[in-house]
Amino acid sequence: MSSWQEACPDDVRLAIEQAHSSWRPVIEAGLQQVHIANPNYFAGLTTSVYLPNQARLFAAFSMPMDDVRYILMGEGPYPRADSATGYCFMDGAVKSLWSDEEGGGLSKKVNRATSLRNFMKMLLVTSAHLQQEATAGDAMAAVARLARKPENGFVLTLDDLQKNLIAQGFLLLNASLVFREDTAPAKDAKAWQPFLQTVLSALHQYQKAHAIRPAVLVLWGKIAEQLRAMPEAALYEQICAEHPYNLSFIGNKTMQDFFRPMNLLNNLPERKIL
Repeated sequence: MSSWQEACPDDVRLAIEQAHSSWRPVIEAGLQQVHIANPNYFAGLTTSVYLPNQARLFAAFSMPMDDVRYILMGEGPYPRADSATGYCFMDGAVKSLWSDEEGGGLSKKVNRATSLRNFMKMLLVTSAHLQQEATAGDAMAAVARLARKPENGFVLTLDDLQKNLIAQGFLLLNASLVFREDTAPAKDAKAWQPFLQTVLSALHQYQKAHAIRPAVLVLWGKIAEQLRAMPEAALYEQICAEHPYNLSFIGNKTMQDFFRPMNLLNNLPERKIL
């Protein structure tokens, strides 16, 4: 039987080296399962332009298995090279979260990243900085004025927000690890299911063996929700919601209640690396 190493693009192999050591055997086992299920898949990747590139495919696995408390599953990477980072809905083109223009609210790049914009507005409704019926215009500008003042304790950059999510134990994955303009996202997501099954199974076994409280599986969007059919998904408590690119996500009560205790838009203490 051939192995994934023989067929995989070099960038995929380099990406494994960026993952935390606790994840590398799991990633390799998952890639082999993808190859077994579809022996031509990786050969197809070598002839495609796919994102994320620059060895960022497994960036989300940079956190140790010990630290995972939630598995947040989006649909797929952003369709732009500078935006696709290997973390679900973390747009690498975004630096500042807030506009520095008079009367501005969220930064232009946050507004372009629809999922990130709606996620932030949901958090602001949850923290009572916005009213659900007024999340734009003057109301948003008023929040931005508060946020830009360091003494008010808001996170200022996407990097800050991502650090807060990781500090809370979020493994930020996508149902499809790659985006290709010539391939339907649902098709790539199906190809990556054996990989995700391997990840979910390995994490469940690890947490059970180390007496770690089982992680919660958070599924965003129809493609991610299809993962519920996998036996490995049944090992986890599950929370489902529409994808954040839908405006209705801002008012999703389940998401509001879930994220309320985390205070993700406030500066959190630095996590100590042991």
